[in-house]
Amino acid sequence: MLQRLHALSNRRRYMSGALAVGGLFSAALYLQYVLREEPCPLCMLQRVIFIVMGLLFLLAAMQNPGRIGSRIYSALIALFALGGVATAARHIWLQHLPKDQVPACGPGLDYLLQNFPLAEVWQELMHGSGECAEKGWTFLTLGIPEWSLIWYVILGLWAILIAVRPPGATTQSD
Repeated sequence: MLQRLHALSNRRRYMSGALAVGGLFSAALYLQYVLREEPCPLCMLQRVIFIVMGLLFLLAAMQNPGRIGSRIYSALIALFALGGVATAARHIWLQHLPKDQVPACGPGLDYLLQNFPLAEVWQELMHGSGECAEKGWTFLTLGIPEWSLIWYVILGLWAILIAVRPPGATTQSD
């Protein structure tokens, strides 16, 4: 199994990252539209981060860059994964606050984007609101932000593993 994984070209490794993000985004849409779990502002921000990571994985798979390009793509993906870890960690922290310390619900994301500069919107998003503290869907006792955190770590490490692949293991064809 490890030999097969090691034999994968970078193009296929990047494509597997893009497919993983596609699966995660599909699951998010299922939770929202089928199970009626409305995303909070931090959930929406995490979705945007996943989308950017997925697009970077997809672009890298399509371009099939050489060693330097692969490192650049992987570094960008890892940086977004790190931002996702920070966002998910903040979300988890909000969900574990005592009820009396949960911030009040703020205006919706659409309202913020229409009426405030982007810097203020970003600050408000990272602050979170009462709706971000609500726990919804769980699987194996972990909620959505915990699963997001796990996937940010996995995808970030996957990107780093692609970047540190030995030079002889990289193939341009595929």
